[in-house]
Amino acid sequence: MANKALGAQECGDIPVSELALSPQKGGPKNLPIAHVLVDDEDSPQMSEQKEKPKLVILGTGWGSVALLKTLHPGDYHVTVVSPSNHFLFTPMLPSATVGTLEFRSLVEPVRRIVQRVRGHFLKAEAVDVEFSDKLVEVVQTDAQGKKVHFYLPYDKLVIGVGSVTNPHGVKGLENCNYLKSIDDARMIRNKILHNLELACLPTTSDAERRRLLSFVVSGGGPTGVEFAAELYDMLNEDLLHSFPKILRNEVSVHVIQSRGHILNTYDEALSEYAEKRFAHDQVEVLTNARVQEVQKDKIVFSQKDGDQVVTKELPMGFCLWSTGVAQTDFCKKVAEKLGSAQTNRHAIETDTHLRVIGAPMGDIYAVGDCSTVQNNIADHIHSFLRSIAWQKGRDPQSVHLTFADWRGVAQKVKERFPQATAHLKRVDRLFAEYDRDKSGTLDFGEVHELLVQIDKKLTSLPATAQRANQQGQYLGRKFNKIASALPGLKANEVDYGDLDEAVYKAFEYHHLGSLAYIGNAAIFDFDGLNFSECEFEDEDCAGYGLDEEGVVWKR
Repeated sequence: MANKALGAQECGDIPVSELALSPQKGGPKNLPIAHVLVDDEDSPQMSEQKEKPKLVILGTGWGSVALLKTLHPGDYHVTVVSPSNHFLFTPMLPSATVGTLEFRSLVEPVRRIVQRVRGHFLKAEAVDVEFSDKLVEVVQTDAQGKKVHFYLPYDKLVIGVGSVTNPHGVKGLENCNYLKSIDDARMIRNKILHNLELACLPTTSDAERRRLLSFVVSGGGPTGVEFAAELYDMLNEDLLHSFPKILRNEVSVHVIQSRGHILNTYDEALSEYAEKRFAHDQVEVLTNARVQEVQKDKIVFSQKDGDQVVTKELPMGFCLWSTGVAQTDFCKKVAEKLGSAQTNRHAIETDTHLRVIGAPMGDIYAVGDCSTVQNNIADHIHSFLRSIAWQKGRDPQSVHLTFADWRGVAQKVKERFPQATAHLKRVDRLFAEYDRDKSGTLDFGEVHELLVQIDKKLTSLPATAQRANQQGQYLGRKFNKIASALPGLKANEVDYGDLDEAVYKAFEYHHLGSLAYIGNAAIFDFDGLNFSECEFEDEDCAGYGLDEEGVVWKR
């Protein structure tokens, strides 16, 4: 079928497949199946990709965009599905809420990114996956406000849908603002300005003015702390030039944190410095406090006071809820369909090749906040010992490892679980420590105990842009390798099965440091090296030193 395009430039007849305009129905729910898309024939290069493996990417966050920027054009028929048609630079969102940065500085159109791989973009939302049929159910609202559902077929599916803010079962969160999207940042900016304007009215009482100018941040993680710092800067610097001086005297900023320190993922010295900095700036930090309810005009919370827990109330005109992450409804449904294979309630579990555990091998991957890499080294003990046991003609549970055998096993563990490498640097010490009977060998029980102890030392990867970006780049490089290996295998009629482990190594996260802005100052935590930037005339900096380049360090 050919349609005539009208516009500023005559395009001539545009070929569009009949299947793209009228998709055939099928699948478990008998929905339209988009085997062909309306822009599959837009160019000769895109036409050539129709027969390539279908790669469907859900989400337009850090992981998905890093994958798109790493893929080789032409290797896959790529389709991106997301309700957001832009990529958002999330680390700078707190700055956008107060006008330090403009919103347009933080976004990049996804269609421009997708063009690089000659891919397709659908502004819609994934709601379900049919594993056996390799179909993703997608929904969008049409021009009449009616929800329309259809299927999108895939050969490989990458889930990068991110997460939602964790409500923790607290009542009244409809009275809070969130900070996950550019729309959230715009709403926060408008709310702050609205409160300031109301506080200027002659009909506003003193008590109401103080309430309107009471800004509360629930959550002392990086997002909450940086927003509090940006808000303080705006209220103390910009406010003086534009609003009555009385507002500055009655403005208050509060941070409610459930743990003993804010920024608890940072080194304790840096957390303490941040708290001192906030105390100097008169930003109230309420630690060991848990919000019970958020009402329209106040927050009810409990706080430890010695051995007692006291319930308190805090009047507020604005509350930001930033208390960790939770699964989206889509991820919950995927995990539920995979049953006992998925045991984590907070994220989709993957193996170290980022394949979703329980899904058909090599079909579905997950990256970013919606996923977590499973650390279960001890559960794979039989696979680590199998080859040695076979060489010795023994059962894995009855084999005894010499030091040379153990060194080989340790190398296999590091290859399959790269995050364990740091705990396997001194294999000689581990061998001596777990050789309980001093026999000069390790039996099955001793090896199992050793691996269990390493499991306990491994922590979940951080839910950060840095981690998602590395996972996306990793998948892009691996998919490039798989694409280059497929033609040879097909030509020789080889059943290639799952190629992940054959063509590429397991994912290894490299921590590049954490940075947090705390109000005309910043702290930096990198693998035990802890830095902060501050002014040395402040008493907050007692116990800190200054090097020749002006970098602050903890004495």
